[in-house]
Amino acid sequence: MKTENSKQLFDRAMQVLVEGCSSASRGPMNYKPYPAYMREGKGARIWDVDGNEFIDWQLSFGCLPLGHAHPKIVDIVQEKVAGGTHFATALEVEVETAELMVGMLPHVDKVRFANTGTEACMTGVRMARGITGKRKVLKFEGHYHGWYDGLLVSSNPQNVTTLGHPNDPVRIPDSSGLTPGSWEDTLVCVWNDEEALERMLDAHGREIACVIMEGAMSNMGVIPPKPGYLKRAQELCRAHNVLFYLDETVTGFRVAPGGAAELYDLQPDIVTYGKALGQGFPVAAIAGPDHIMESIEYGKVLHYGSHNAPRLGLYAAKTMLEEMTRDDNAGFKKISDIGEQMTKRLNQVARDTGQNMRVQNVGSMFHPVFTDLDAITGYREFCATVDLEKYGTFSQLMRDQGIFFSGNKILHNLSCTEHTQADVDASIEAAGHALEQMA
Repeated sequence: MKTENSKQLFDRAMQVLVEGCSSASRGPMNYKPYPAYMREGKGARIWDVDGNEFIDWQLSFGCLPLGHAHPKIVDIVQEKVAGGTHFATALEVEVETAELMVGMLPHVDKVRFANTGTEACMTGVRMARGITGKRKVLKFEGHYHGWYDGLLVSSNPQNVTTLGHPNDPVRIPDSSGLTPGSWEDTLVCVWNDEEALERMLDAHGREIACVIMEGAMSNMGVIPPKPGYLKRAQELCRAHNVLFYLDETVTGFRVAPGGAAELYDLQPDIVTYGKALGQGFPVAAIAGPDHIMESIEYGKVLHYGSHNAPRLGLYAAKTMLEEMTRDDNAGFKKISDIGEQMTKRLNQVARDTGQNMRVQNVGSMFHPVFTDLDAITGYREFCATVDLEKYGTFSQLMRDQGIFFSGNKILHNLSCTEHTQADVDASIEAAGHALEQMA
């Protein structure tokens, strides 16, 4: 592939942008020696500034269930932008989008819109503390809830010798610049282990406002919950008078119409959404039953924001929900079927080429990891056994063939409604070539 134009842009960008981009995951840390600078996207494809075409499986880290430039999204945004971009007032489309969401989510009575998953999580934690009068929050190793100081611990892969005993995990800050007080009230537990959670709640339940978790671990590839684990976690929270907070920033409006809550039959006290909800626009939401959501009425628990409920983003969100649920949720069924097929066929290619690549998925979310284990069930297994650099090589070889797999070694790949059978077949063929080159 020709990359001269991307190289020139990278050289310019390094003079004015940190790492040549606006997020470390997009820059030279994951795309060596420099990233491709994208110019256009349509359907399941993207094109860079050198004219290289890619089948896109990264999909803006999960923000695009309908793919790029879906005609109905383009039409509604073009129509509505002529009437203004953002008013910071109450909006008709705000009501309509919330009505759609509440109709899809049986565990939700009310919605409050925000901009990003991080902002939504900040509010959810504040609500839990305000409602319960308790200060501590329990999160899990390997779970990521945005870059909010209070939850920015034990989210990234670490050397297993630094993690401590699984009964008492070491809290490892993910960044410089965090004051000890910012995460003093954050407890950490191993995930996918009922007994570990029960021990933590027995010891600290009287101090814990909420247990926050993802429905599937999504910052270590894709690690599904063990059968019955999430239901048991919810039961333990109820038994200890602790709020059960399900962070659906990644899984919401992607793994099922009702997200992980539907997939695993959950009734969370607090739930937050982002990514897929906005269909490429920064739209997030905090949601839950009336008795929880009333906590942010009239500033009892503060939640403000000039850009909350962005007008154009809400039109995109409303249109996405309408399209994905059309014909008895055909959009959700299609992306899940594609995710299942990619998982099954990538695993077969790995076996055929003798590579130790394993692919796990939850619906449309899938990710290859290189490990000698048959399956990865937790953060510590990921840290101890997964060869991140080998995935980096594989994903680069895929991109060299026009298949855009995420260069971020711990995130995941996804499907959209615009992927075709030909896209799947081409991607599997490319995977075979890549794995053969790695032999």
